[in-house]
Amino acid sequence: MALDRWIALIILGIALAYGYAAFFTMDQSLPPFMQRNPIWPSTFPKVLAVLAIVTSLVILLGLEKPDEEPKTADIDYRRLTDYHLGQALLLLGLMVAYALLLRPAGFLLATGGFITLGAFFLGERKFHILLPVAALVSGLVWYLVEGVLGIYLSPLPAFL
Repeated sequence: MALDRWIALIILGIALAYGYAAFFTMDQSLPPFMQRNPIWPSTFPKVLAVLAIVTSLVILLGLEKPDEEPKTADIDYRRLTDYHLGQALLLLGLMVAYALLLRPAGFLLATGGFITLGAFFLGERKFHILLPVAALVSGLVWYLVEGVLGIYLSPLPAFL
């Protein structure tokens, strides 16, 4: 079985467990006045579970690929050095550093640095475009989480 089908099988298992939790366990503790609402707190998880199950079944059954497409080779684990393994490991390390620096460095600095360094590791060298985009995206996400959703995120480093 191809790698994409193995991943789809794993996602299907996770989506089935998530769907079971969304359909059968989340609504048990709702107060009576919320049980007559058209949209419950479990509505989005239910939709997400159904979409994940349908998508993973489409991939698992091979319905997304046209028949005339030539057969592509799977990832050969014996030739891992032929792939961009260094970039993948750098990005994984960068994700860990982002998670560890999120509180001490603040959301704006940590997120901007993550976007900038991640793009640099992937080969982007136009810093005159990259830095403003990283700053804009970091600020926009911070505003949406802080201002719109009302979830507090420290925008600046802890010592400020």
